[in-house]
Amino acid sequence: MNMSASLPEPSEMQDSRIAEIECPQPADLHHVGSLPVTQLLDHFHVPGVSIAVINNFQIAWTKSWGTADVQSGAAATDETLYQAASISKPVAAMASLKAAQIGLFDLDQDINTILNSWQLPQGQFHGGGAVTPRMLMSHTSGLGDGFGFPGYKPNEPLPTLLQVLDGLPPSPLAAVRPVRPPMTAYQYSGGGIEIQQLALTDSVGAPFAQIMHDWVLQPIGMTMSTFEQPLPAELECRAAHAHDVSGEAMDARWHAHPEQAAAGLWTTATDLARFLIEVQKTLAGESSLVLDRTTMRNMVTPVGVGPFAVGFMVTQKGDGWYFEHDGDNWGFKAQAIAHVAKGYGAVIMTNGDKGGSVMAEIQNRIAKAYSWDLDDIPVES
Repeated sequence: MNMSASLPEPSEMQDSRIAEIECPQPADLHHVGSLPVTQLLDHFHVPGVSIAVINNFQIAWTKSWGTADVQSGAAATDETLYQAASISKPVAAMASLKAAQIGLFDLDQDINTILNSWQLPQGQFHGGGAVTPRMLMSHTSGLGDGFGFPGYKPNEPLPTLLQVLDGLPPSPLAAVRPVRPPMTAYQYSGGGIEIQQLALTDSVGAPFAQIMHDWVLQPIGMTMSTFEQPLPAELECRAAHAHDVSGEAMDARWHAHPEQAAAGLWTTATDLARFLIEVQKTLAGESSLVLDRTTMRNMVTPVGVGPFAVGFMVTQKGDGWYFEHDGDNWGFKAQAIAHVAKGYGAVIMTNGDKGGSVMAEIQNRIAKAYSWDLDDIPVES
């Protein structure tokens, strides 16, 4: 597959596709399909949305609608920073895969032989087999936290990673501990991602945000992204603000997420699209900016229990296979999806708590415009 031969669509075809997505739809399948994107935002009380569409293994176009902050009226633009929320997880997983590729640890190694600043108490489940990085990043480790991290207001004290893992103040959450032997069931575990973050930093001997910049963000060209928490002051002017289900500004601009690998990425739809394309192109043997092809396959190969590979959920939709992840932080909703082999996908980012309904409708429109292998996604009316 020679992607260097892929050319951008003629501008008139691209304009036609954008209009098909942006404008009222001919068939109102979801009760909101008759609404243009601007009215769709109003209908669901979502202030702003930014999208990036991938076609032929490249960004076909990007566009933003609405406002980044209802109080100031600042427009959402393609440079607006959103919280990626749990889409942080597959981006972080790429760095751990890089560490495995260069021999710092093995994906199937006992996590307690990798960690040197903390140990995972296994207790009664010690005889059930070792917890490994592969299990932690695919939510099959037997941990029972189910996190979901609520975050902290910018002026609140932030817990250390060890305080998060042990459930100690100022973290309000329980300790991250096993509730079953590993690989016996799938349970989403943000806490497991944080254990893997610690394993990565223990192995590399550098701060997590620096590792992510040097190993993943910079090589891929994600120049508008950062895992630094709290958000650096110089970037605050570009950040979207959090909004509630009514589209009103929250009582803080956003929450800080010291749980960086699980929820801490600030980024744009464009940068996340670059990330998805790097996965696609590496799988196709056309790139190796971060990982080689063999190592990258771990990101799209389910481990055998539940729907997750290392980092991504892998799902069949219609006749197509996709790798994807959603994001759900306080006041932010995001979605990233790409076809495993066909070179198309999309990233949709919003700054409202009802962003999920907006994203589902827009993804349906993108899928129709670009003839994806994809079933219709139900959308709230």
